[in-house]
Amino acid sequence: MEDMNLFLDFDTRIKSVLEELDVVRARRADLDFSRISVEPPRDASHGDVATNAAMVLAKPLGTNPRALADLIVEKLRQDPEVAEVSVAGPGFINVRLSVAYWQKVLVDIIHKGTEFGRSPVGTGQRINVEYVSANPTGPMHVGHCRGAVVGDALANLLGFAGYEVTKEYYINDAGSQVDVLARSAFLRYREALGEKIGEIPAGLYPGDYLVPVGEALAAEFGSSLRLMPEEKWLPIVKDRTIDAMMAMIRDDLKALNVTHDVFFSERTLHANGGAPIRTAINDLTFKGHVYKGVLPPPKGQLPEDWEDREQTLFRSTEVGDDIDRPLIKSDGSYTYFAADVAYFKDKFDRGFNEMIYILGADHGGYVKRLEALCRAISEGKAKLTVLLCQMVKLYRGGEPVKMSKRSGDFVTLRDVVEEVGRDPVRFMMLYRKSTEPLDFDFAKVTEQSKDNPVFYVQYAHARCMSVFRQAAEAFPDIDFDALDLASAVKDNIADPSELQLLAKLAEYPRVVEAAALAHEPHRIAFYLYDLASAFHAHWNKGKDMPDLRFVNDKNRELSIARLGLVYAVASVLKSGLAITGTAAPDEMR
Repeated sequence: MEDMNLFLDFDTRIKSVLEELDVVRARRADLDFSRISVEPPRDASHGDVATNAAMVLAKPLGTNPRALADLIVEKLRQDPEVAEVSVAGPGFINVRLSVAYWQKVLVDIIHKGTEFGRSPVGTGQRINVEYVSANPTGPMHVGHCRGAVVGDALANLLGFAGYEVTKEYYINDAGSQVDVLARSAFLRYREALGEKIGEIPAGLYPGDYLVPVGEALAAEFGSSLRLMPEEKWLPIVKDRTIDAMMAMIRDDLKALNVTHDVFFSERTLHANGGAPIRTAINDLTFKGHVYKGVLPPPKGQLPEDWEDREQTLFRSTEVGDDIDRPLIKSDGSYTYFAADVAYFKDKFDRGFNEMIYILGADHGGYVKRLEALCRAISEGKAKLTVLLCQMVKLYRGGEPVKMSKRSGDFVTLRDVVEEVGRDPVRFMMLYRKSTEPLDFDFAKVTEQSKDNPVFYVQYAHARCMSVFRQAAEAFPDIDFDALDLASAVKDNIADPSELQLLAKLAEYPRVVEAAALAHEPHRIAFYLYDLASAFHAHWNKGKDMPDLRFVNDKNRELSIARLGLVYAVASVLKSGLAITGTAAPDEMR
């Protein structure tokens, strides 16, 4: 059973009304109903639902918008669940719903609990969300944190919206940076054997996090690696070090409540002499996207893969890119981009027709080439979205933060999580659109005030739970686990303040669907803050007006009904917090 999405419900009702109008029936084939919107009015005092139907259809029907709106309004007034309907401005229609309709919405939320808001919009489509994908050369730093949270929350959101989601991490474990890592670990291995290594040479990784790796190598191999030539010890040390770094990265991500379904190793693309890469290039060649040629020198600084000799090139300009991209250098070796080609083909061959890449803002130059690659390999059948996450700046009480423990020269993700906790980090990383820079202040995210969004939202859930504890004290004879809260709300939840709170709850399915389609998980965080604000406002009214309090020991029936409203608020808060990957506490200490 789908959620009672009142906006979809009234979209259907309004379009049914239109179909009944003679003026519409006569021209139905010429009309585009898809442009009709049904949404909350900008000003809640205008009503519960607003539609632009008359504005959209008046011109193609050759009529006046207000005249058409009057015809629609006349029909809507016959709907028993419409309490009031009016025309505003040039032809907008505002609808106020009956109390009985709102009670029906509340019953649906109570029945669904935390499943309320789940959408079928994804229709089971398989979608791959790749995020973090940091080089396995050290602990996660705060620069990875935002992409990790955005990717994880987006995957949660898409799953809630009906998609079949795979969360993926691409391990960049091939290339020169991994050789540098292995040589850095080998230096720590020599140190573990008792050598004086002095200052870490420039070009190697200086962080103390490689000390345990060196000690583990010494414990496993003794001094035998020291006696081998580099070509012998390098692959051994590389394997052990990458494994150790990925174990560290997994632990860092676990501390942030970030999980992946798939860890894909770039090295597998280079196996058997790069057979997967060769196969992918052959596929592009077969489709007419590969040629041999010389690229003109790019403007500005020359990239590493530019050569003034003939290379094997991807004709990416024919599928939307700015320049053609090298695949095989003149010496026969593959470029970095060739591995991207093979990796994308692997995803497509695994059955993903939609792929999302979460990248840092410094990867903006990758967008067009990846989009071109998607068009070429899938022949236009797949959809690819690249989301860029802007920088995070750390502050403490307004002052810039510089923290460095064992990392070498950067702030680790673990440093931040250990100082303020997982929930503030996750929620605040979502409390701004990912394409905008984010200021993260250690002092503000731990203060207990309305100005701290994560506290404000979690406090709302804890308050909901406290209402049930109050009710248990007021009515010790009631078995609250066996209560039928859905039946209790009928004919009881009717105060305008209660209906205002219920209207905010009713927006949740619409917010989930819109956020999923736009790939914008921050919308969930914003909505949760608005819902918490509406709940706290209603709570505060109860302080001044005792008849609005949730628990009234002199009115058992009304108290139980209001517990139904509280249960609905708690359920939606818990559901939304789960999407953001944040806990919904029963108490705040």
